Amino acid sequence: MIYFNNDYCEGCHEKILEALVKTNLIQTPGYGEDDICASAAGKIQALCGREDVAVHFLVGGTQTNQTVISAALRPHQGALCAVSGHIACHETGAIEATGHKVLTVPSEDGKITARQVRQVVLAHRADPSFEHTVQPKLVYISNPSELGTLYTLEELENLSATCHELGLYLFLDGARLGYGLASRGNDVTLPDLARLCDVFYIGGTKVGALFGEAVVITNPTLKEDFRYLIKRHGGMLAKGRLLGIQFDTLMTDNLYVSIAAHAVHLADRIRETLDKCGVPYLVPGVTNQIFPILPDAVLEELGKTYVFCEQERVDGTHRAIRFCTSWGTLEENVQALCDDLRILLYPVNLQPVHPNV
Repeated sequence: MIYFNNDYCEGCHEKILEALVKTNLIQTPGYGEDDICASAAGKIQALCGREDVAVHFLVGGTQTNQTVISAALRPHQGALCAVSGHIACHETGAIEATGHKVLTVPSEDGKITARQVRQVVLAHRADPSFEHTVQPKLVYISNPSELGTLYTLEELENLSATCHELGLYLFLDGARLGYGLASRGNDVTLPDLARLCDVFYIGGTKVGALFGEAVVITNPTLKEDFRYLIKRHGGMLAKGRLLGIQFDTLMTDNLYVSIAAHAVHLADRIRETLDKCGVPYLVPGVTNQIFPILPDAVLEELGKTYVFCEQERVDGTHRAIRFCTSWGTLEENVQALCDDLRILLYPVNLQPVHPNV
């Protein structure tokens, strides 16, 4: 089987593996208090254009989201996100387990707007019984979103301004951040994120690392005692240098963005084939995630060779699925998928199977 279902199926980039082997027998202080982690943090600070940001390394995305959100919120407060947000749909109640409710708003493209934030917060404050409901205090977004869409710089600036005006934290989940930074049309940079977000993280697990996420804290209030909370949530890795080695490597010579660009390039090749076949999308995108709407008969045939994610049923004979490329996706596998898509979608008379074209 050929896998197009996730962007973390492979192990790690070869340069990381080489660095791990090279440093395997060295002895360093534990828990991330070593020179390698310091070097990685320094490189991230430099890329963000700010020496004052705090950088912490955690093992995985859910652990990171749980630790950051619980650090930011008091017991009566909750996190606001799109209805498709990762913390609302794919973390098995991890945020709620810390005692904080996830408050969702409707979204068709995976994003939340400044206007929605303002409406929710002002409605809560205008409610005579406000103290009987959870207080919105943090806005959670992911970039790219769960549907592969990107926030524009203007959208982020509006969100940031609204959050700060209303006294909310802005937290950006960057599990797939590299693929966003490498996408055509993206106008958001790491210095932009450091300027606009109270806290965000640079995802490694999905972008070349064996595991690991780098949390970047810009708000001084959130920096206080953060290592206590990492420990409390089981995120303080004894062999912390293993995280430092990986991010020190990823942040050298633009490796992080360049390997993400490989995934985006291959996703664009799949999109080009789908476009030529007249296939519509659940949500248009430019990152490594693709959400085509395909006939059940085509999906049945594809499923014999390829592993992909089913997103939702669109009608009686069509489903939206997700193809996902990664830093490690092979060009020959993409070529095979494109060839099979052309055959399946143009079986006889060069007419696309889907009727809406």
